[in-house]
Amino acid sequence: MTLSSMTGFARSNGRSASYAWTWEVKSVNAKNLDLRLRLPPSWDSIEVPVRARTAEKLTRGALQAALSIVREGVPPVVRVNDAVLEAVLGTLQQLTGRVAAEPARLDGILAVKGVIEVVDAQEQESERAAAEVVVLAGFEAALADLTLMRRHEGAALGRVLGDRLSEIAALAARADAAPGRRPEAIKQRLTEQVTALLENGARLDPDRLYQEAILLAAKADVREELDRLKAHVEQARKLIAAGGPIGRRLDFLAQELNRESNTLCAKSNDMELTNTGLELKSVVEQFREQVQNLE
Repeated sequence: MTLSSMTGFARSNGRSASYAWTWEVKSVNAKNLDLRLRLPPSWDSIEVPVRARTAEKLTRGALQAALSIVREGVPPVVRVNDAVLEAVLGTLQQLTGRVAAEPARLDGILAVKGVIEVVDAQEQESERAAAEVVVLAGFEAALADLTLMRRHEGAALGRVLGDRLSEIAALAARADAAPGRRPEAIKQRLTEQVTALLENGARLDPDRLYQEAILLAAKADVREELDRLKAHVEQARKLIAAGGPIGRRLDFLAQELNRESNTLCAKSNDMELTNTGLELKSVVEQFREQVQNLE
């Protein structure tokens, strides 16, 4: 399976008899799948199948899908709203003799909002049903294009993530080879520190000094952190190679990589190792930011 990003845009349009329609679908990053649907009045019947088809194709992303429909080549129908007209005439009759004014003219009565309605010709049930089928097919086409675009971007993201993982592995190897990690280097630093204390006249218990030296050496050991970094990199590479909706799992690994790089910096008592750890944190953050775009 290929990787998919969560960003994309697609449009489809067509017509069925007198209905001309256009779908626009776009998606951005989100923790879950969230579809916001905008449909024309009286087209709510297609909402359920549209949501079902979306859930079949996608697992994450905030989607906005908008449908616009116009009826072309259909002559308008002008009709009188009898209820509104009766209300207007009743009011005029009540005002007769109470208000000094000329009698109402027909054009004035018809100009009252709501008396005259201009609507499309009545829909034929068979024509509308056929249009709904075509409009749903149009949504599936737009969704397919959106999915394809997300996959293209996902493939590019996969290459970027692979490069970041290679950098993380290289920095972890550099940290492992840092001269300051060698036992003799640690011993030398401890010896220098103890010598400086003794030269200042400090009185130290040799046994306690030995115990503290062991504890300090143990705290400075980053072997576990380096091993876990290597394991996380290998697991991330396997997930990327497998493909599919792996965004959440990669995000968890990114958090673990960040935790190990922080611990490595905290334990370091060597400048070279500290600088390597800071570079490592920067690359891990770049990796995490890109992972946020994956489905």
